Amino acid sequence: MALPIAVQVYSVRGDASEDLRGTLEKIKEMGYDGVEFAGLYGNSPEDVKKMCEEIGLVPISAHVPYVDMLADAEKVFSDYALIGCKYVAIPYLGEDHRPGSEAFPEVLESIKKIGAVAKKHGIQLLYHNHDFEFIKLDGKYGLDVIYEEVSEDLLKTELDTCWVNVGGEEPSAYVRKYAGRAPVVHLKDFYGEKSEDMYELIGIEKKAPARPNNFEFRPVGSGLQNFPEILAAAKDAGAEWVVVEQDRPSMGLTPLESIKKSVDYLRSL
Repeated sequence: MALPIAVQVYSVRGDASEDLRGTLEKIKEMGYDGVEFAGLYGNSPEDVKKMCEEIGLVPISAHVPYVDMLADAEKVFSDYALIGCKYVAIPYLGEDHRPGSEAFPEVLESIKKIGAVAKKHGIQLLYHNHDFEFIKLDGKYGLDVIYEEVSEDLLKTELDTCWVNVGGEEPSAYVRKYAGRAPVVHLKDFYGEKSEDMYELIGIEKKAPARPNNFEFRPVGSGLQNFPEILAAAKDAGAEWVVVEQDRPSMGLTPLESIKKSVDYLRSL
């Protein structure tokens, strides 16, 4: 495994909210090189920076809601610059802001402005996709439209390889498509087929009470994804980091056991 491996702390958010430092220590012990945050669980940026330094984890990036960046980009980026994050990603767009929505052209302009504020603080803005960006707009995927409309210096990719697959594309080919613009790649495994309640699984929306196609997130290497090929593509594309993410545990494992299984698999390659 040639690339350094981080984990999205959202994967173990229950543990992190109870004891962030203890959770980061466990992440380090498992063999992770870095972390990507999704909130600071009531800790100050100064404290989080200190934790990472003392434990020996690189705080590579953070997921920050688009509306929070829109509300106060200066604060968002100054906080994460203080922690030492090189990247901050837009993790998700609500239905009112997605490709195909009435507000989408305005969202693209806002992303440009947010990206410029990030640059000012020495941070590169990324966009982390789900599958809803794989809607066709005038024959192009919404995701590609985002990357076409916002220049590369203001926005790079954080391709989530699970959602690329669920969206109907081959993850490794899609990572290679954005070679040179793909510094961080999300590694996420799954089993089953697309269903109406997948966003309930990531804690966003509730749509259907059951998963008829048994869709579930799995530790990396335990599902349908071809990770040797994805990792080769990430390397070819010039990725600096890969990030393990598992929104919800499965296979009878706890969140911490899940991310341990993922890193063990990646280290075995």
